[in-house]
Amino acid sequence: MLTRRHIRVKVLQTLYARHQSEDQDQESQEKFLTQSLEQMQELQALLLLLIVAVKDQAQRFTQRSQQKYFASDQERNPSVNFINNQLVALIEKNESLLEFAKNKKLKHWEQDDEYVIILFNRLKATNWYADYLALAKPSFDQDRNFIVQFYRKILAEDDKLYDYIEDKSLTWIDDFPWVNTALVKGMNRVTPNSANKLFVPGVFKDKDDQNFGQNLFRRVVRHQAELQKVLEGKTPNWDHERIADLDLLLLQMGICEFLHFPSIPVRVSINEYLEIAKEYSTPKSSLFINGILDNVVKDLMAGDQLNKNERGLR
Repeated sequence: MLTRRHIRVKVLQTLYARHQSEDQDQESQEKFLTQSLEQMQELQALLLLLIVAVKDQAQRFTQRSQQKYFASDQERNPSVNFINNQLVALIEKNESLLEFAKNKKLKHWEQDDEYVIILFNRLKATNWYADYLALAKPSFDQDRNFIVQFYRKILAEDDKLYDYIEDKSLTWIDDFPWVNTALVKGMNRVTPNSANKLFVPGVFKDKDDQNFGQNLFRRVVRHQAELQKVLEGKTPNWDHERIADLDLLLLQMGICEFLHFPSIPVRVSINEYLEIAKEYSTPKSSLFINGILDNVVKDLMAGDQLNKNERGLR
């Protein structure tokens, strides 16, 4: 499920694409924004299905090893801890996930199983995989911790998987770290009775979040001249051309929230755009943006132009 910060990032990406493009068709850009938000859940489903595919690869590997003519004792009597992992079994039986994958035709790991093999081989080469296989009878917590390690240490660091994901969807490469981190956080909290919550159909928490991204995009585009006018004189040491495009868009988005989103607290908006700047813009951008937005807020308050209701002033 998306947070407001990631919705803001998606709006930023769409505004940046609009800024760089000669095509100013707002309808197609809004469609791109909606699709990129919805496709995040497809990526979430794919990453969950990936651990099932790797488990299946482990099972095939074990079966082949047992059939060797000169199989070792360990190969004849292999550990099945991963194959019988309790969390993977719950993911594999998640009806919402299976139905979603069927409707979206998510057959990536069947069609491109070479990536599954690469990931399994990387897993096999780790000491902690051997340690996990050596456990006599893993508890649910041990099974869960092993899967969390897989997502943190194998998926998060695999360059080939990053390349594959980027080839499949233009926006997934930016979504991958967020989705993977969200899965890790969810898995760290999961219990045998709550595993169905790892995948819940629906991208947004509620209707307000669903509308937020589209409204933010529309209002920044519609009021761009007004937002730029508010910025005039706030950057005396910076020519307009010297301000990074991303920084300019982040400033416009922040000012847009000050003026056109009465219920969003000022400090929330500023903090969100500072964090986004740290991740997506230049090393000094967050300090620059913080200073400008603070000055804008002071001027708007002095001129009684800050459009905030009681909730937005908290």
